Amino acid sequence: MMPKVDVFRVVLLCAGALLLTACGSKQPAAVSFSAEIKPILEKNCLECHQSGGAGLQASGLSMESYEALMKGTRLGPVIKPGDSISSTLVLLITGVADQSIRMPHGDRQPLSPEQVELIKRWIAQGAANN
Repeated sequence: MMPKVDVFRVVLLCAGALLLTACGSKQPAAVSFSAEIKPILEKNCLECHQSGGAGLQASGLSMESYEALMKGTRLGPVIKPGDSISSTLVLLITGVADQSIRMPHGDRQPLSPEQVELIKRWIAQGAANN
């Protein structure tokens, strides 16, 4: 003889399992431009990409403000909000484009993998001025 299935209990258990699963999956926290990205740029990029800097003179890219960064170079934007894969900034800081133009340039230390991932996440999240 087959045991009787209490449909109500099965539905209740499934609903509970779904609720627990949803509670456990957290969205990554929004990356803050002012608190997280700007300090990375100031420490590693601003020396060259500000008024009078070699990077600004060579490319036209200023990192003195959010607006200037989003404007990009003489050739156009370096950040495509929502698209970190094809944003020029990511290609440059990872050295994917060409090692000879990897940023930071010259003998400066490359960004740490954590810094690169933070910038990629910020761009993927829309590159907000937050």
